[in-house]
Amino acid sequence: MKLHHLELTGFGPFRERQVVDFDAFDRDGIFLIAGRTGAGKSSILDGVCFALYGTVPRYESGEKRLRSDHCEPEDPTQVRLEFTVGERRWRIIRAPEYQRPARRGGRLTTEPTRAELEELVGETWIGRAARPREVGLLLDEVLGLNAQQFQQVILLAQNKFSRFLLASGSERQALLRALFGSRRYEEYARELGERSKAAQRELDARAERARTLLDQAERLIAANDLGGAEAAGDLTARRSAVVLGTERAAYRLDTLTHAREQADTARAAADADHRAVVAVAKAQSELRQARERLAALEAASPRIADDRADLERARAAEALRATLDAVRRTAAAAATATAAAVVAEQTWDAAAVAAGIDRADDLDAVIERFTGELAMWASAAAQEAELAAGEQELRAGAERVRAMEADLAAMDSQRVLVPGELERLDHELAAARQDAAHVDPARTRRDELAARLDAAREAEKLAHELRIAEVAHRDAATGSAAAGSAVASLLQRRLDGYAGELAATLVDGEPCAVCGSTAHPHPAPISDDPVTDDDLAAAEAERETAAARERSASDAARAARERHAVAAARAGGEAPAVLEEQLEAAIVLVAAAESAAGRRTALEAERAALVALDAEAETARASLADELTQARTHLAALSASVAAVRAVVAEARGEYGSVAERVAAVTRVRDAARAFSRAQATARQAEKVHADARADAEALVAASVFTDADDAAAAMREPGTVTALSTRIAEHDAQLTATRSRLLELELELAGTPDQPVDLAASQAALDATDAARTAALAAESEARSLGAALRDLVQQLDEAYAGVAERAADAAAITRLADTVAGRAPNSMKMDLETFVLAAELEDIVAAANLRLGDMSSGRYRLQHSDARAARGAASGLGLEIVDAFTGQARPAQSLSGGETFLASLALALGLAEVVTARAGGVRLDTLFIDEGFGSLDEETLELAMRTLDELRQGGRTVGVISHVAAMKEQLPAQLIVQASPHGPSVIVQDGVTQNAAAANGSLAGV
Repeated sequence: MKLHHLELTGFGPFRERQVVDFDAFDRDGIFLIAGRTGAGKSSILDGVCFALYGTVPRYESGEKRLRSDHCEPEDPTQVRLEFTVGERRWRIIRAPEYQRPARRGGRLTTEPTRAELEELVGETWIGRAARPREVGLLLDEVLGLNAQQFQQVILLAQNKFSRFLLASGSERQALLRALFGSRRYEEYARELGERSKAAQRELDARAERARTLLDQAERLIAANDLGGAEAAGDLTARRSAVVLGTERAAYRLDTLTHAREQADTARAAADADHRAVVAVAKAQSELRQARERLAALEAASPRIADDRADLERARAAEALRATLDAVRRTAAAAATATAAAVVAEQTWDAAAVAAGIDRADDLDAVIERFTGELAMWASAAAQEAELAAGEQELRAGAERVRAMEADLAAMDSQRVLVPGELERLDHELAAARQDAAHVDPARTRRDELAARLDAAREAEKLAHELRIAEVAHRDAATGSAAAGSAVASLLQRRLDGYAGELAATLVDGEPCAVCGSTAHPHPAPISDDPVTDDDLAAAEAERETAAARERSASDAARAARERHAVAAARAGGEAPAVLEEQLEAAIVLVAAAESAAGRRTALEAERAALVALDAEAETARASLADELTQARTHLAALSASVAAVRAVVAEARGEYGSVAERVAAVTRVRDAARAFSRAQATARQAEKVHADARADAEALVAASVFTDADDAAAAMREPGTVTALSTRIAEHDAQLTATRSRLLELELELAGTPDQPVDLAASQAALDATDAARTAALAAESEARSLGAALRDLVQQLDEAYAGVAERAADAAAITRLADTVAGRAPNSMKMDLETFVLAAELEDIVAAANLRLGDMSSGRYRLQHSDARAARGAASGLGLEIVDAFTGQARPAQSLSGGETFLASLALALGLAEVVTARAGGVRLDTLFIDEGFGSLDEETLELAMRTLDELRQGGRTVGVISHVAAMKEQLPAQLIVQASPHGPSVIVQDGVTQNAAAANGSLAGV
């Protein structure tokens, strides 16, 4: 653990904020805290201890006397400390309870105790806890030391400097346990104790299992009539009887297996005879069916012959189908083309008459002449379509010239007003800028208060969840304890009932398994409510479930505490009502500043727009003048172009209303001529194709079996009909052939057998009788085999169980002896448990390290000695300390040393303790050490030896702070922290000549 930075405000003798930068002493390694008596030197250490633990080493009344008496009622009181543990840097801010003026009413109110813990992550301080209780719980985990241990190892305060030296064994054990993390050895001892109990329970369970197996085997033998006379009561005779019953079961199995084999042979012979009879009956039935099927097929042969002739004519006609279809198709096409040619001729005649064209003129020449004229008039038609747009553009151009002339005159009249308007805006803008200067600070303050208010409300909500989680944790812990007590109670009842269970097995005249007596005058009664293994198992399962619930509830409570601590830290420790008042005031200030900022922005925008508008107006006027000149030039050119187009269009229009109308009329006449020409050519081609198709069809029909085309068309069939005829004929031929072949096979197979049907019922009855006999033999054999296997398995388990009992008895004895030894019970003659033994070894190392310095500081007279002598009246042993005086050669209690000797021995022991703890991996690293007074009790020579020892502590980066008013120490220690009492009462801290104003500035930076 290393301290970095301490701030004290309104604490002890310090009214104003005082700052101590411990990092500034890293180079020197040792520094002196000096000042007049009563100035407040020890208050610096009080501040460190208060920040970490909420208490101070000098006051028994707690924090009530921590506020400076020099403070005014409105002055704050708090302590801020930055420190590092391991690789994590922390900052704790703590304030005691004190009276301050109320915000309303002019009276005093109590400012409650406050604590906040933050961690530096990267460059940002992150809140981890924000309530004194939560801060304390988290610091316990972080520091690993309580306040008393901290004052004995790190902060060696006045009146408590020698506590570790003079402590009792139990007090010294608590400190060493926290420093070295030795509680795990206590867990080892507890675990060994649990293992010892578990080993004894397992031994008892194995013995019980052996007896249970023996009873089960005897019941099985008796139930199956395998035993003779009752066996003697001893275990060996009972086991022998079980083995004999197993052998008898094996003999019974051999006998029944032979009977089953004979039944198998008889059943196989009956099955073969029955299969032969069944085969003959099947063949006779199939022969009758084949004869009937052949008669039916032969009766259908004439109908199949007719189908065969019809199929042959359909296949011949199918070869002519395509040709006949082509004749019909071409005839229809020729008729359609002829009709179309007639319609086209009528249309052309009408168009020619309307256009005044002679029907005797060549049709192709007419089409060519019209096509040339249309090409010539197309350009004029396009110009005619554009003429209206040109005339519209001419009118729009003239209107645009007139508008630009008017705009130019209006623009000149408006620009005269701009200078006066700019002067007015400059005056109003200066006032608005001054009012809007506070908008950013006001917004920052409002946003900060809003975030803190949200965090405070969240903290209130999480506080309720935290209470619920803690109640659930309490209830779960209570349930876990109750479940553990229930298991213990059942175990005790089980032990108490063992005597009754043993008494129930006693027989007069036979020896007791415990004492060997053959007389049993007072057997223990059997419990009315015995505890079974199932009861114990259920209770243990409930205990485990309750323990799991407790762990889950503990985790939930811890998580709730962490969430609440984070929210409270973000809220800054303020209540929601206070933050709401502050936020309302901040919102009013923000609204006023934003209103001023809005006016400023609007005025700036208005002025910029006016300046830009004036500049744009000037540019626009020049541009408008240029555009006016160009518009006038373009208007003159456009007027000449429109006049030329009008002349071309008038010539092309002729007697028609427009050029487009003339083009449309001529296009209709030309298209009619074209359509008539194409229709004539199409009709001639269709007639030729039809004549060719008809000639081909007549030739193919003449070469076929048909008399003409109609005869061929009548013989045609649909594809599905042809397929059905072909399939029916093929199936009939195949079935007829297969039936005749199978009939011949069956007649040959049944040659020599009687014609009458065989008797299947008699054969089946004989087979059923042999099958029933075989089934009974199989059941008897299976039952005998299961019985023999069960008895053999019980004998094997019985032997294994007795072997396990013998083996586990030795293990249980060894575990019990080890558990008693590490717990400090017999045969441990020192009465020292395992944890104390380990801590005693650590204490020996501490004593060895301390003696290296104590010998120098006492000029070789004194050395510490570890004592493992047994303490009286059962107190903890093994952690005693004695002082060996070289002058007398005798060891004596540490309490016999003088004040100065006690200081030297305590200092050496504290330094040795710090070195050993630092050297242990996983222990608490002690990078900072404080020693408060005690040097005034040393003579000059001894003081020099003590200072030399302290100077050696700087190795390894350790920093040592010494509080003293001894003048010689001021001369030897250049690095000093001076506490000065002002003439008016409050004290101030001066660090190496640096004033608190500069140090306070540094401290404010460190707290960001």
